[in-house]
Amino acid sequence: MINYKHLHYFWVVANEGSIARASESLHLTPQTISGQLSLLEENLGEALFNRTGRSLELTEIGRLALSYADEIFSLGGELEEVIHNHPDKRKLVFRVGVADVVPKSIAYRLLAPSLQLAEPVRIVCRENSVDSLLAELALHKLDLVISDGPIPSNVNVRGYNHQLGECGISFFAIPELAEQLTGEFPQNMDGAPLLLPSEMTVVQSRLLKWLDKLHIHPRIVGEFDDSALMKTFGQAGTGIFIAPTAIVAEVEKQYGVVVIGQTDAVREQFYAISVERKISHPAVSAITETAREWLFRETSELSEKDSRDIK
Repeated sequence: MINYKHLHYFWVVANEGSIARASESLHLTPQTISGQLSLLEENLGEALFNRTGRSLELTEIGRLALSYADEIFSLGGELEEVIHNHPDKRKLVFRVGVADVVPKSIAYRLLAPSLQLAEPVRIVCRENSVDSLLAELALHKLDLVISDGPIPSNVNVRGYNHQLGECGISFFAIPELAEQLTGEFPQNMDGAPLLLPSEMTVVQSRLLKWLDKLHIHPRIVGEFDDSALMKTFGQAGTGIFIAPTAIVAEVEKQYGVVVIGQTDAVREQFYAISVERKISHPAVSAITETAREWLFRETSELSEKDSRDIK
């Protein structure tokens, strides 16, 4: 194993350019430093310097060793600064992965409580497929993954599912398209253009089964991995699209669309996935507590009319 004191002497000599200047910097005799360098080279089994008289020139291995030493001692300096420079003011880092199938509005409302903690929090947010995010979670590169379902059965990752809540779905269209629909919801969607979340989502299969059960056959014109892109196509009048009922107001305002109907027969579920059975990270606790209250409240406020639509 490398003796890091010897490595430090090497690092100083390489940066100072000579043993003499390094001895002044380290307040050690040149003989001591020279001896320590020899021990390091003996341990590595490679020469770090070419010696010509009193001048030193790094070998190829020496340049490689210096690049690693630069990083090692730079990180050591950062560690010392972090520990000694106002540790009470350091921000808590919260690394969270958001599955790309989760609507952006839902993701924001789920994550927002973590920024309202008494202790400052810095969010590092990554968006990717569920499989990719769970792989990062397993390597402890993430503290939490927010998804539209529990850990898939075909994914070999040890983790724990924490259900945040669930809500029904609403159907949206631009006013011009909504006016063209005839009859009552949901029968008025028969033959109408429909935009779907991709088959990667849990909700797609539930939605198609519900429509088939009601003998409603819309004309599917697009499938989307990204829910925001699906809404943008809907905003352009390409077709009807869905979103969780919990964010009806945001969707109507942002995309200039209207709700043509709602159902509680097809439900969107949201999960926080962690490597911990018992949640300890304060940001994760804030998210789970607020989300459950918000999503379950939204569910309980579905109107009687919407409930009858599912029968």
